[in-house]
Amino acid sequence: MRNLDSLEAVEYLAIGHAAHDLTANGARLGGTVAYSALTARALGMKAGIVTAVGKETPLNALDGIPITSIESPHSTTFENIYTDAGRAQYLRAQAARVDLDTVPPLWRNASIFHLASIANEIDSSLPNDFSPALLGVTPQGWMRHWDSSGRVSRSEWSDSESVLHKANAVVISREDVNGDHELIEQMAHQTRMLVVTEGAEGCVLHWNGDRRRFRAPDVNEVDATGAGDVFATAFFIRLLRTRDPWEAARFATLIASISVTRVGLGGIPTQAEIESCLMEVLRTR
Repeated sequence: MRNLDSLEAVEYLAIGHAAHDLTANGARLGGTVAYSALTARALGMKAGIVTAVGKETPLNALDGIPITSIESPHSTTFENIYTDAGRAQYLRAQAARVDLDTVPPLWRNASIFHLASIANEIDSSLPNDFSPALLGVTPQGWMRHWDSSGRVSRSEWSDSESVLHKANAVVISREDVNGDHELIEQMAHQTRMLVVTEGAEGCVLHWNGDRRRFRAPDVNEVDATGAGDVFATAFFIRLLRTRDPWEAARFATLIASISVTRVGLGGIPTQAEIESCLMEVLRTR
């Protein structure tokens, strides 16, 4: 674990496994915490990561972002295999669990806490001394399981009610719930704000008894990996800054659409792209 004495305060804290993603072009860094921390930094927030990762996964792409990493013999490793029947995802290795008690005291009052589970690696509730202004949750890692071969599939999220009740905003994809409309409605009633991303179709925001769709612009999709993480981070940050969920959803939809036009972490938005999206949101208010 990194020397805690050298850490500085952060505003956006992402907690969960960084991933070792196996692709046809070789292994690359992935995982929600990687995409989220880089997006938060691009959006002007001091980001930090609490994770567990093995030595096989270089973190060079995260240079400049303070990281507290729990020692682990392996990184959480995913492989996606594409067939005529669609995508099959496999978990090839799993890193050590991330104990929330290891979060440095200096980071426990970050403005935004992002619980970013990808492999059921963190508890779904915060210790009492954590006091973020906004608790954001992307629960996909609590909504999946894997068989003896590592094949990943959807599972029921146990103990969901407590974290849904405490969260300020929850972001899931329609794929996370296999398109289960009844489950989406149930989750929307259990939490303050639920966003369901739908890839090229945009997103649906459930808030205050209302439901509103935000369409994504047409783009040339190159790689959708991480787009949901970019969306969630942009949504959480814009929500904190404006307290306007509708505006946050418009902005996040535009930012996520840009991210799919490039490969992997190359989809993190540039300053020019961020400013363009902000101008578009203001124009269409």
